[in-house]
Amino acid sequence: MIIIFDGYINFKNKKIPEVLLGTAPFTAETYFGHRARLYELDLYQNPENMAKVIKKSFELGVKGINLNTNPMLIEGFEIAISQGVEMDVVGIIGKTDVNYMFPNMEEAKKADWRWDIEKLSKYDPSIIFIDEFIVDSYDWDLLEKILITVKNKGYISGIITSFPFKTTKKLLKSPIRDLFDFYMIPVNKLGYMMDTDSFLDENRVNLSNLLDELDKKVVVNKILAAGVQMPKEAFNFLKTLNYVDMVTIGVSSGREAEEDFKPLFNI
Repeated sequence: MIIIFDGYINFKNKKIPEVLLGTAPFTAETYFGHRARLYELDLYQNPENMAKVIKKSFELGVKGINLNTNPMLIEGFEIAISQGVEMDVVGIIGKTDVNYMFPNMEEAKKADWRWDIEKLSKYDPSIIFIDEFIVDSYDWDLLEKILITVKNKGYISGIITSFPFKTTKKLLKSPIRDLFDFYMIPVNKLGYMMDTDSFLDENRVNLSNLLDELDKKVVVNKILAAGVQMPKEAFNFLKTLNYVDMVTIGVSSGREAEEDFKPLFNI
């Protein structure tokens, strides 16, 4: 199955956008290296600038946003809403200030995910994902508790991982396998920020087989390898992946939104 990223997927009586606006540049995630400081000054400390990027992305056809409860991010999104933006929210709970490059997962597990659910409920999110630093701790009891809570609140549930190979293998034998529907993973042609030394044919087939066995809706992030990969090449590669249902892409400016989303909607 190869999808053209120009609409929605239908799941459990919900229409969910195939393309989501990622928010990592807005919150200046550390894996952007030296650009993180620039994003902090230009975006994180200026919610009005976030709103401009959100609005431009919406005008280009992006109908969903991958939103967490960071106060500055919420402020930027609220400004965009006041300017006429109507985006479906795909939420993330349990996100913390844990250093992405050197994560303390025990600290991450202390996140107030219940508060996050309540905060995001204002936007009636179509999916609620658990942040990767909680997921990749493999604390199955905690994950089961969170996923059951999400389900009881009436939301579709998902989980995020930073380790598509390692975590998928563990999930196949885990007690939470049947408790979530969507699975967000990093994938890009270079294998950048993936748990593999290379991402050539053998490893690509291996990952595809693992995901087929897991049998979840797959959302791909980091398809641009944190800005290392050129959009056209990245999206042509994306088109070859038969397991992708949705993609989330972060952009840091209106110009970048034009450069990324126009070719994506035309692959």
